[in-house]
Amino acid sequence: MKKLLEIKKYSLLSCLFLLLFAGCKNEIKKENAKVVETSRTEHLPYYNEESFTPNWLTPGSKEERAFHKIPDFKLINQLGDTVTQKTFEDKIYVTDFFFTICPGICPQLAESMIKVQEEFKNDSDVLLLSHSVMTSTDTVPVLKEYAETHGAIDNKWHLVTGDKNEIYALGREQYFVENDLGEPKSIDDFLHTENFLLIDKNKHIRGIYNGLNRASIAQLITDIKTLKAE
Repeated sequence: MKKLLEIKKYSLLSCLFLLLFAGCKNEIKKENAKVVETSRTEHLPYYNEESFTPNWLTPGSKEERAFHKIPDFKLINQLGDTVTQKTFEDKIYVTDFFFTICPGICPQLAESMIKVQEEFKNDSDVLLLSHSVMTSTDTVPVLKEYAETHGAIDNKWHLVTGDKNEIYALGREQYFVENDLGEPKSIDDFLHTENFLLIDKNKHIRGIYNGLNRASIAQLITDIKTLKAE
């Protein structure tokens, strides 16, 4: 009888311990969830020059409205359609610079764009824009073939050509995509970079990412979702 009572006592203590342990685990999970929730950045930073120093502005504020914006442009995509800022009106877009015969980084950049396209292929708020930096050879038919080879969705991922001076000025003076601090460049200096830029619905630069880095592309996808929630 005494042995039976000891067994029951031991079982009861074990149950109480398990209940207390489970309760503690739940409290820890709740506390961790609170930390994650409160530590997330509410808004992405804004950028306006080649050092990509973050500016923490409030969306909709006077400072935000006066901040650097990507100006209008006029380019031609793989379908032969004219592409301007009107094409991206009220849209979030990801942009980069490439050329179709690039044997080095460009195929990897295309793969990264495909990942972003796949993530948001049914989301009309998100578009992609790839500028050719070899406008003399990357004609509309060439871009169309390249787009088809890489699975670009028409009117989702725009691969564009146009005036070389306009594209290079956009890349260097508006997107700051080369990020070469203090190094003067001319139209004769080839524009080549692995950087992706994230542009919000108000044409502000909200992020720069390494198009060759999987973790950076994952962050880009996360940041697009953050922008959509603003």
